Amino acid sequence: MKRTLTLIFVLFAGKACFGATDPAAGIVHGTVYTSASSGEQLVVPGAHVKVSGPSSFDIQADGTGSYSLSDVPPGVYSIEATAPGLIGSTVATITAGETTETKVQLEIESVKISVEVTDGAPPLSAQAVSRDSISEKVLNNAPNKDERFDSALPLIPGVVRGPDGLISMKGARASQGGSLLNGSNATDPVTGIPDIRLPIDMVSSVEVISNPYDPEYGRLTGAVARTETRTGNYEDFHASFQNITPRPRKRAGNFVGIESFTPRLTVTGPLLKDKLAFTQSLEYRYVRTGISTQPPLQRDTKIETFNSFTQLDWIISPKQSATASIAIYPQKLDYLGLNTFIPQPSTPDLHQRDYMASIQHRWVTGSDSMLISQFSYKRLNADVTAQSDEPYRLLVETTEGGYFNRQHRDTYRTEWQETYQFTPVSLWGSHQIKAGINYSHNSYDGRASYLPVDIVGFSGSTIQRIQFGPESNFSVGQNEIAWFASDKWTPFQRVTVDYGIRLDHDSVTSATNAAPRAGVAIALTRDNKTLLKAGGGIFYDRVPLNVPVFPLLPARTILNFDAQGQVRSSTPYVNLLGRNLQNPRSTAWNVELDRQLLDRLVVRVGYQQRNTGRDFVIAPKTDADNSVLELSNGGFNNYREFQVTGRYQLGRHLLNASYVHSKAFGDLNDFNQFFGNTQQVVIQPDQRARLPFDAPNRFVFWGDFAAPYGITLSPVIDVHTGFPYSLQNQERQYIGPRNAQRFPAFASVDLQVQKRIKLPLIDKHAQVGFNVFNILNHFNPRDIQNDIDSHRFGGEFNGVGRTFRGKFVLEF
Repeated sequence: MKRTLTLIFVLFAGKACFGATDPAAGIVHGTVYTSASSGEQLVVPGAHVKVSGPSSFDIQADGTGSYSLSDVPPGVYSIEATAPGLIGSTVATITAGETTETKVQLEIESVKISVEVTDGAPPLSAQAVSRDSISEKVLNNAPNKDERFDSALPLIPGVVRGPDGLISMKGARASQGGSLLNGSNATDPVTGIPDIRLPIDMVSSVEVISNPYDPEYGRLTGAVARTETRTGNYEDFHASFQNITPRPRKRAGNFVGIESFTPRLTVTGPLLKDKLAFTQSLEYRYVRTGISTQPPLQRDTKIETFNSFTQLDWIISPKQSATASIAIYPQKLDYLGLNTFIPQPSTPDLHQRDYMASIQHRWVTGSDSMLISQFSYKRLNADVTAQSDEPYRLLVETTEGGYFNRQHRDTYRTEWQETYQFTPVSLWGSHQIKAGINYSHNSYDGRASYLPVDIVGFSGSTIQRIQFGPESNFSVGQNEIAWFASDKWTPFQRVTVDYGIRLDHDSVTSATNAAPRAGVAIALTRDNKTLLKAGGGIFYDRVPLNVPVFPLLPARTILNFDAQGQVRSSTPYVNLLGRNLQNPRSTAWNVELDRQLLDRLVVRVGYQQRNTGRDFVIAPKTDADNSVLELSNGGFNNYREFQVTGRYQLGRHLLNASYVHSKAFGDLNDFNQFFGNTQQVVIQPDQRARLPFDAPNRFVFWGDFAAPYGITLSPVIDVHTGFPYSLQNQERQYIGPRNAQRFPAFASVDLQVQKRIKLPLIDKHAQVGFNVFNILNHFNPRDIQNDIDSHRFGGEFNGVGRTFRGKFVLEF
């Protein structure tokens, strides 16, 4: 911790020393906002900003609607900002060595308005719930080892990547949250886990809404992540090409093969100028990731994927526009789940063939009214296979044999949405009413088979065997329909009330659920720089399709052996789906105070709580008559969070810091960990305890610092409490309270250094730089020997040391 604090001091000192700017260039600060019918200014987070003049820039406004550009050549510039259904522009004159403040007001897309440049500070957003956004600029600048947009989500307070590698947003499992791509559902219909892979160059912003009180959001009990793609360029062609050279793999001091090769090409430009824009992004990824505790040439997981995203943006008329896109993203994950205790021969492979297509039409029907129609189709086929058919054996120190489970899945989702925003009406204030309908059909055809599993004690003899029934085949369909209506009521100039209701019907549960929600935002001061926000609501989750097929999966029989290898007991278990299957349900509320303390300093203090019941859990139950493996709605989990965050803009330097104190508590026998993509075979009785991704204390710092010569320094510091884990014995039975132990505290300092240069001869630009991950080389173990019968009990393994990566982006 002392070394981490020292580095923070050095970074701040570096900021002070490197504050010099190019005297031949200027700086632009700006805010994107829209006006409520009351005249109140509301910032627009994540808006796309295009700056055109002697030089051209494409950037993204951040979560407070602000954007910043440094080293801008002097001259007159046109600044245009866009957001879904909104557009606005202004003109600014940039002077060398000076900072120019701009504001861009967005209107319904049929109108363009010029706004005068002023020096006023931007007001805070009057949204009743926090919306934390990762902008295109942050995606480009922040150190990102995977170069995937979802890998940047942990920069947001309350979002962590758990020990299973999945993203947990605001204390919810990955299967409990929502994932939207340009408004379309991007989750796997079978597991409920987000399933979308895009070239990171295509993403304009990723927004996490902690408690989405807008009833437009549904089929979730946690937070929702909204991913928006970049709008195509209507005027000129632009292209970027990067990662053009492979990185060699170094093992045992020698270079052996390729570690990674991830070339990426993105092209955008007009097909019909000012009417039809085309964007194509292609990415090939071949990545090996080493596990230090396995043999040098048998320590790599391997990912091979091809990601293609094609988008057409069409301005049909001054009042109509449309966007059509198709994402194709097959992938092969080999040796999935490889770690210190599971070698390559005992891991499964996951091969997926995915694509997703959507079309959205926007029609401005009046001065402040709009109809948005959207249709999407998602296909996901997956296979889980093993390396061999050798008997799968769970030993105290390692695992032997081929993986025990094989799966084949064919799934698809068809979704249609209609949303209408009415013209505001006046009745005891202003009312902005919105209503919509959403229909979705999901289908799942699959088969599953299991091979026997032996649990071997420290003496080397089998103490338990799990046998399964024959391969099963199944097919299930699901219809979901929802209606919602909401009203943004502004009774007074400094008070905004959002309220509405959502009705969800699910054909699997045959239930219709009503989910009312409400939120309020009050400007406590006349300058709108102090906002009090609060809200509450009810949410109902979807039913993943692996739930209704559970009774059709092969049943199991547990055989226990004595010291002589003789069967001493045999217990057959029947797969049973609990009676009165219901949709999981959560209630959530929050309160938050936002204050703009200085012209460029915004601080937020907030508390939120969510209680989720009727969650899907699985547990073995035995009585005198029979034994069952029961999947029921008996699960419960709770999340509480206290958050302090700050954002400070000092000249060209941007600083973000957050501290989150939280508790994620609930049932541990989540259904997906036993019947998801990679399955655990041993199912012990359920308990309630700290959830696996619980990190009570977490500090995150990140920022952009402008150094001399156009160099940008982007550090990220992440420090949090270690994740919990349980103790067990050689029979894989838990010892003592579950999740009572913890990994050591996690600490990592990462840095990206980059500079935009002009290449000689070819008159093109490039981004050059490098990344350093875990600068302090802090040991963050990913595996711990938790078996009390092991001679390595308590041992910590598989940390990732200091890592370097180069960066070169060629721009056309």
